[in-house]
Amino acid sequence: MSSRIQACNLFKKAVLHLLSSILLSRVSSNLLFLLIDSSKETENYLLGVGRADCTGPVAEIPLMGYANPDQVGGGLLMRLYSRAFIVADVDDSRRVVFVSADIGMVSQRVRLEVLKKLKSKYGEMYRQDNVILSGTHTHSGPGGYFQYTLFWITSKGLIRQSLNAIVNGIVKSIDIAHQNMKRGRLFINRGTVENSQINRSPFSYLENPPSERKRYSSNTDKEMVMLKMVDMNGEDLGLISWFAVHPVSMNNTNRLVNSDNMGYASYLFEQEKNKGMLPGEGSFVAAFASSNLGDVSPNTKGPFCVNTGESCNNPQSTCPVGGATMCMAMGPGNDMFDSTRIIGQNIYMKARVKTCKPALGYSFAAGTIDGVGAFNFTQGSVDGDPFWDEIRDQLLGEPSNETKACHKPKPILFSTGEMSRPRPWHPDIVDVQIVAIGSLAIIAVPGEFTTMSGRRLREAVKKEFDSHGTRRMDVVIAGLCNVYTHYIATYEEYQAQRYEAASTIYGPHTLSAYIQLYRGLAKAIATNRVQDLPRGPEPPFFNIGNLTLVPALTADRVPTNKTFGDVLKEVRKQYRVREVAEVTFVGANPRSSTENVTEHNFLTVERYTRTSERWDVVENDASWDTRFYWTKGLFGRSNVTIEWHIPPGTEPGVYRIRYFGHYKKKLVNNHVITLPFEGTSSVFEITVL
Repeated sequence: MSSRIQACNLFKKAVLHLLSSILLSRVSSNLLFLLIDSSKETENYLLGVGRADCTGPVAEIPLMGYANPDQVGGGLLMRLYSRAFIVADVDDSRRVVFVSADIGMVSQRVRLEVLKKLKSKYGEMYRQDNVILSGTHTHSGPGGYFQYTLFWITSKGLIRQSLNAIVNGIVKSIDIAHQNMKRGRLFINRGTVENSQINRSPFSYLENPPSERKRYSSNTDKEMVMLKMVDMNGEDLGLISWFAVHPVSMNNTNRLVNSDNMGYASYLFEQEKNKGMLPGEGSFVAAFASSNLGDVSPNTKGPFCVNTGESCNNPQSTCPVGGATMCMAMGPGNDMFDSTRIIGQNIYMKARVKTCKPALGYSFAAGTIDGVGAFNFTQGSVDGDPFWDEIRDQLLGEPSNETKACHKPKPILFSTGEMSRPRPWHPDIVDVQIVAIGSLAIIAVPGEFTTMSGRRLREAVKKEFDSHGTRRMDVVIAGLCNVYTHYIATYEEYQAQRYEAASTIYGPHTLSAYIQLYRGLAKAIATNRVQDLPRGPEPPFFNIGNLTLVPALTADRVPTNKTFGDVLKEVRKQYRVREVAEVTFVGANPRSSTENVTEHNFLTVERYTRTSERWDVVENDASWDTRFYWTKGLFGRSNVTIEWHIPPGTEPGVYRIRYFGHYKKKLVNNHVITLPFEGTSSVFEITVL
């Protein structure tokens, strides 16, 4: 009996470490929108761009992506933004919205709440059929914004702060784009990005037919597609770039909220265009959006054993000593910050077949070379394990024979499609969507397509357009849109049962089902029969409450004889470029700031201007060169450490670092109020030598 209890506890722990997010069982094929016939003049558009903060809480909240509940936020590296783009006919008869948000993925709950707010503001102008919401897939953003059970496990439930920040940020970015619309032109360009990606499942890729693989020079898609918006005076308004790479340069040891490599590319482009402005300011908006990134890693040095240094580039991604937990990919930089910078810099420079009920395979538990799982599960598993099967059956229920047969050769670890308590574990209604803007067709996909899956989908959609008289269409995949459905591998890749295949939860024919649906949408657009498409079923809107395991905010406290914002460790008196200025303050829980303001700056770096005798802000908490670390202590105490990695080109002079926060104070009547405070470092000098 004791061994069974121990095994059950072990299994529960495994669930917490392994589960993340996944896919569909009933597909809604109603969504597409034909914006403008490609025979019209390409310059006759109304264009609008907008950007808004969607960072949310940066402390104590599990980060979304690696499915590790122990990876919780502990500070801020870069702020997260929602970037919105609106394109409309000049007579305003039709319009489309594309949003790229610096989040792990778009949840169905986020989409539903955004559409609800848009309807209350704009009536039927912005609807389910003409709004695309896409996540960049950063693995370093706050989680807790889902309404399905599976996603609650590693996010510790629903975190209203996260959900509200994302929803409000997306809506605000659309508001700004709506208010700033003007006539302009669209330009499409393509380019190749080198030295920025590898296929993290090359053994799965090799399962695809040789005749198909010979058509491509690489096992990843290196092409970037860019849509640029320019007003009638030739001034750049913004751009959307689609490129296939996982934003996992920041690995699963990271605790700082940030937008990873794709966000850094946006940061660089916007800083270049919005000269003299702080990050997050300025009218030019640059989105680097996700595409078919399912099996594409930015860790270009490849997988190696972190304990021995030898390669672990094998089908199971295991090491001779330590197994799968020691196998991890890195690169190309010296650390994850450096790698994020390099990959982001590279990207910036190139500016109805039967599916199955959802289920996760054993290899899902293994994770990937970008972030391994727990308990030494390995990739490539086509056999189950009697021990884990028995524990699963006792705790969660045995998968049905139908589901087992449907998913073969996948051995089922969790039959999520047959699990409905406390509510369904996965969505069973999923949006598919195509938006056509002139000769550009944007395929909004609700998950992570592998390289070859994306190629097959693009080709099928393009052929559909061609066969119905709409030739020369530029077809691009926008990944992780509208609802998250995890991975989509090809039938052949599915047989290898590595991570991406084990996470293709609707079985081996998932890709074929998607291709059939998207071909139908393309045909409807090309033949002008959009109005004949059925709307399909509506997704549920759960009353999910506020159930969460995240600790409640309590009163903040300070050490004896100290106040909030006092300096505990001062800066040095002098620094040079490339050194790190560091200061530590008596701090408070950053979540208190998130509760009170939607766009709060935790820090500024300021330079003294002698001629005007004032302090000018030169960096803030959205800057790449600043880092905000929060350390939780005992009895409500906490510290904040701010680093400024002084970049090349910084002007010599006198500087200071400031910290802004909020603390909770308990009154005599037991009411709790929130009060602002700030702290300032001593002045320091940056010298040339």
